[in-house]
Amino acid sequence: MTATASAATGVWGRAEQQDFRSRVRGCLLGGAIGDALGAAVEFASLDEIRAAHGPEGVTDFLPAYGGRGRVTDDTQMTLFTVDGLIRAQVRRDTGAWHPPTDIHSAHRRWYSTQRDWGPDERRKDAGWLAREEWLYAQRSPGRACITGLADETMGTLERPKNPDSKGCGAVMRSAPFGLLVGWEPQLVFQLAIECAAQTHGHPTGYLSAGAFALIVHGLARGEALDGAVQRALAHLATRPGHEETSHALRHALGTVRQGLPTPERVASLGEGWTGEEALAMGLYCALVAEDVRHGLLLAVNHGGDSDSTAAICGNLLGALHGETALPPAWLAEVEGRGTILELADDFAMEMTQGPALHGPGSSSPAWLTRYPRA
Repeated sequence: MTATASAATGVWGRAEQQDFRSRVRGCLLGGAIGDALGAAVEFASLDEIRAAHGPEGVTDFLPAYGGRGRVTDDTQMTLFTVDGLIRAQVRRDTGAWHPPTDIHSAHRRWYSTQRDWGPDERRKDAGWLAREEWLYAQRSPGRACITGLADETMGTLERPKNPDSKGCGAVMRSAPFGLLVGWEPQLVFQLAIECAAQTHGHPTGYLSAGAFALIVHGLARGEALDGAVQRALAHLATRPGHEETSHALRHALGTVRQGLPTPERVASLGEGWTGEEALAMGLYCALVAEDVRHGLLLAVNHGGDSDSTAAICGNLLGALHGETALPPAWLAEVEGRGTILELADDFAMEMTQGPALHGPGSSSPAWLTRYPRA
């Protein structure tokens, strides 16, 4: 039985559960590793990177934010996206089912980490992730994310926050939507773009996030990367304002055919500050990657938003190959590994065994403490 069939019928075999969990772990940890590799050079040009670190540029974690292996807001927000998706499933028992609201609440909890000194133990409805002290660190959060979440009003596709913003801040947090393997692709795409519009209201800003989620969705279901991209292009074509995102994806596919991968070919796709450029660059590096290490280093060594492009590449390669493909030395050193693993396993367990954890009649008290319905 395929993972898709298993999810659709609500019956998961042991092998399917293990494969899915490996892809979830791989996606989240791979993104965090890419994020950490790029954290120290996010604002450096390729010439500056080579001058400081040699002709090969970045080849390992570098000190950033007070240590090696430190992640940025990209990973922070991705984790809260996962938290919000689990909370949406748990709240469904009450008859309340509007995942964009749960994601908005989760991202507002992330916003609190950027404003508060540390966890507020009095807030029992915050859940366990919001009590992780290491997440209360400012790691160059994007302006659109901060302003979009600064008040309780939720942006929508009809009335988006920051309607002129097409930065990559919505893309870099959207991989978890693709891990909803039991959902139909069009629903994954719709949820991702609705949640992206909460901070990035330009069509390119939210459609690039939707396309990224769709590509991850295909990989999590066991599809090839090329096929997942083609599916994303088909969905994009139905949406107004898709042209920049569609062109960027086609540009990435075309660049693969131009010859051996080089930093210069990566740079031909842009700098990664906007959503469609970051997606195209991360995708290209995943498409040409000999292995995870090769792909991530290619995604880091350019003059642009290195942490976001490498995080996107890591999300893709991790979902494609699973956690065992990740370089062990980087895995051992990346910040927050324990939290990421715990959250990944909770997500996998919720998606595969949710009815055994909670329901309208009875629920696990421990699970509701971790993921409150409030």
